[in-house]
Amino acid sequence: MKMRGKRWLWLLTVLIIPVGYAGIALSGNLEPSGTPGSTMRTLEELQPSWSKKITDASKRFELVLDGAAVLDKETGLVWEKNPDVTPRTWSNAISYAYNKTVGGRKGWRLPTVEELASLVDTSGSGSHSLPDGHPFGGLVSYYWSSTTHVNDTSIAWYVVFSNGAVSNNFKSDTNTSVWCVRGAQGYDGQ
Repeated sequence: MKMRGKRWLWLLTVLIIPVGYAGIALSGNLEPSGTPGSTMRTLEELQPSWSKKITDASKRFELVLDGAAVLDKETGLVWEKNPDVTPRTWSNAISYAYNKTVGGRKGWRLPTVEELASLVDTSGSGSHSLPDGHPFGGLVSYYWSSTTHVNDTSIAWYVVFSNGAVSNNFKSDTNTSVWCVRGAQGYDGQ
């Protein structure tokens, strides 16, 4: 008989107390304490969508990490503001990106070819195939992606920012530079 009483007590503890706490948590004010500003983001800004098209560079790009990096509000990716201009092999580019520190933060990588190409403005009005008014500086023409060619693993994709083309070359090539990105998932090539 005593055992049944303990079981009921245990059941009350397991089922009722968490429900009570959940009720307390949900009964509070869930509205933000302030208006969206420099420290708060709207739900739309927190959930980037690849279907967005922000044509005004001043609204698309925001300087972050003490001005050392750029948030692309169209994709949610963070790019280094002044990419490296030293040409490297593909494997050296990957190592360089993994060891990179920008704005006091680690966690950088080579972008996928899709991510890198997302910076290209196909209207042709901007410099380096980027939108007019973009905040990036010190750009060169060729930047590696992390994406390996599907038919030949000795080849990787890159983007030509002088004309916006997407192309590929042998990973041993030393004419291509590194533009590091942070955020999203990326892809580890072969």
